[in-house]
Amino acid sequence: MDTIKPTQPGVCTPWEEAKKDFPEIKGDEEIVEKVWEENDAEVYMFLWQLVLSF
Repeated sequence: MDTIKPTQPGVCTPWEEAKKDFPEIKGDEEIVEKVWEENDAEVYMFLWQLVLSF
């Protein structure tokens, strides 16, 4: 059985876990990581807004 690792507040899927699903990144991985983290934070806020609205 897989154990669930706790994540930091404001994170749905940590970059270290998400990058396993990507093929090899041939460019600047830091840019991809930054964009991932920004979008992930927005998803987190959207989900919290849904929870608090209903």
